[in-house]
Amino acid sequence: MLCSILLLSGCHTSRFVPEDSYLLTATSVSSEGKNVRTDELQAYLPQRPNSKWFSIFNVPLGIYSLSGRDSTKRFNRFLRRMGEAPVIYDRERALQACDNMKLSVRNQGFLHAEVQLREKPKGKHMKMSYRIIPHQRYYIRNIDFTVQDESLRHTIDSLGYQPVMNDEQKERSENPDSKSGRQRMVLRKPYSIRALDAERSRLYGKLVENGYYKFNKDHIHFRVDTTVGNHQADVEMIVRQNHSNADTSDLSHHSYHIGNITYNFSGHRPFLRPKVLRNATALTPGQLYRDGDMRETYARMSRLSAVMATNVRTTQRADDTDTLDVDILLSPNKRNSFSAELEGTNSAGDFGAAVSLSYGNRNLFRGSELFNVKLRGAFEAIKGLSGYADQNFIEYSIETGLTFYDFKFPFLRPAFRRNAQATTEINLAYDSQDRPEFHRRVLTGVLRYRWTRKDRQIQHRFDLLDIDYVFMPWISETFRTRYLDDPQNRNAILKYNYENLFIMNWSYHFVYNSQPLGASASNYGTNAYTLRLDVETAGNLLYAISNSTSAKRHDDGHFKLFDIAYAQYAKLDVSFCKSFLFNKNNSLALHAALGVAFPYGNSTILPYEKRYFSGGANSVRGWSVRSLGPGSFQGSDGRIDFINQTGDIKLDLNAEYRTHFFWKLDGAAFIDAGNIWTIREYKEQPGGQFKFDEFWRQIAVSYGLGLRLNFNFFILRFDGGMKAVNPAYTDSRQHFPIAHPNFKRDFTFHFAVGMPF
Repeated sequence: MLCSILLLSGCHTSRFVPEDSYLLTATSVSSEGKNVRTDELQAYLPQRPNSKWFSIFNVPLGIYSLSGRDSTKRFNRFLRRMGEAPVIYDRERALQACDNMKLSVRNQGFLHAEVQLREKPKGKHMKMSYRIIPHQRYYIRNIDFTVQDESLRHTIDSLGYQPVMNDEQKERSENPDSKSGRQRMVLRKPYSIRALDAERSRLYGKLVENGYYKFNKDHIHFRVDTTVGNHQADVEMIVRQNHSNADTSDLSHHSYHIGNITYNFSGHRPFLRPKVLRNATALTPGQLYRDGDMRETYARMSRLSAVMATNVRTTQRADDTDTLDVDILLSPNKRNSFSAELEGTNSAGDFGAAVSLSYGNRNLFRGSELFNVKLRGAFEAIKGLSGYADQNFIEYSIETGLTFYDFKFPFLRPAFRRNAQATTEINLAYDSQDRPEFHRRVLTGVLRYRWTRKDRQIQHRFDLLDIDYVFMPWISETFRTRYLDDPQNRNAILKYNYENLFIMNWSYHFVYNSQPLGASASNYGTNAYTLRLDVETAGNLLYAISNSTSAKRHDDGHFKLFDIAYAQYAKLDVSFCKSFLFNKNNSLALHAALGVAFPYGNSTILPYEKRYFSGGANSVRGWSVRSLGPGSFQGSDGRIDFINQTGDIKLDLNAEYRTHFFWKLDGAAFIDAGNIWTIREYKEQPGGQFKFDEFWRQIAVSYGLGLRLNFNFFILRFDGGMKAVNPAYTDSRQHFPIAHPNFKRDFTFHFAVGMPF
């Protein structure tokens, strides 16, 4: 693959460049002054060089150059669609860009700025750059603030508003003139059009959030005098009277209050209870109109599963010019839904099938409650298990859930309920598995709260109660004799996971995403970062009750509830991911994650479902899932040992360079590192215990390449990883496979949906 990339990138890229023309190969923007924001000037570049894979290989242009000149041939057209046409340098557009950049820099306060175009031709190639010569910057000396509407001036004063332009203010003095409505502030801060526009937006935002429904930015304008000398400017900020009124004798700006709020249901009878509608409406009768309340009403209505579309209209009363009546039109969503799924499976040659039926109701109690229930049945014909009478696997399960679009929790402040976008979820599930080796029954129940703020960049999830009950009604004598009771094969971790178990925990999950609201999930090339924090603990309440009631431990040393031992542990997970955008086609993503889980009190081993594993499509990709670690542990005969290759500590470090190829195809080059460890030493996992003086030697490393099919709403991912450092071996040839690669031994292929982090 690398040879093909190098071959294509080295093709004769000037093949389709006309005579007396140049192929644009590089552009740059630089400045003699440090205060010029050259990053903003990139938007004025009229042309950019052809894109490169991983910012190095000029493959798209190479593919295009492979096509013949006869565009009527289908193969040539195919190559041109796959590739990228050469970017021919256009000097006229470059000169126009100079003028645009000069205007932009002058708007930053460098009123005498110049922009030089520099060209460096070499053969058929052209490198060009723009050099900014800003000269001296202008500063604001005085700001005069004038409000022509006297009633509006009193409102602005009551809001405590003063034009500050930006946070770079050095000194300020005020000279109010109550008769003229003018205030003067003496400042020393950089002058820029951006600062003036930001000030206009700040005042506009304050007014539309305090009743001024018809106020717009055009009522605010500036007069700037740059002739005062010493590279200074005097600014007058003027709020004009309202000349848009139909009654020209009334030039004042009016504040508006909310009048009546009515709900219409698009030709249907009301399908939501009045209380639900009121809670989903941020507008309140009698209060000042606020633009933010209008946006919040749309956001709340859109979250209701029973509502398909919302239209909020305001009408000014004819007999009362300062009152707005609100009409909210709601279109109902389809209430009931049914679905069926049929699956076919093949597990190591054992064929099976599964069928599931689902029902959903989006408005169960006329409060936009979302109810769903799913029935599933599965069968698999298992062959090749010696010593077992039954050779089939049968499973059936039922899952049900109910979601409320608010907090079902007492003692919460009304302000918190209004500002948080919350859901309350109740989920129950029962799963029955009959295998040749054992029968297992699992009952789970969760009471969960989710909420986020208006910007939705911070998300919270709190599982107030999460119960898992695992019951083993039958274990075959063959399985018990071979794996659970045989002293030579006895495994504490394995045995623990085939006992009856009760888990009662609570957990809190926090996510902060700096990516702007509404950005596409597939837009993974932004300069954004994500922080995740998960805290979980189990068994503490039950352990406290056992101790306070002087309960007796059973023969195995555990307290039990209903004759079943309950798990007790604490778990903490932290992860951080940061993206760096180089250009529209290339970015770098870095990821670090650390997890620690500690069994204590009534447990010496974590439940299998709570233990960590390493390897796989979202971890160290040189290893298949659950095949790495813990520490330097090596599975039996090099095979995966699912029980023993688990741990209490996990570390993941990832770096991935992402690039766009063509069409929907993206590529990646990555380096992964990490492993898992146990906190305690288990004889079944030699070399797996975490030790501060040794763990860094046990960090596994892999590298590889990946392809992604990016369809915006979802991503199909294909990754191929190679082992670079393998901690399971001590001899150099196997410990450092990067120096002694063996494709059959070291390569692992992964297929997944979504990005790895």
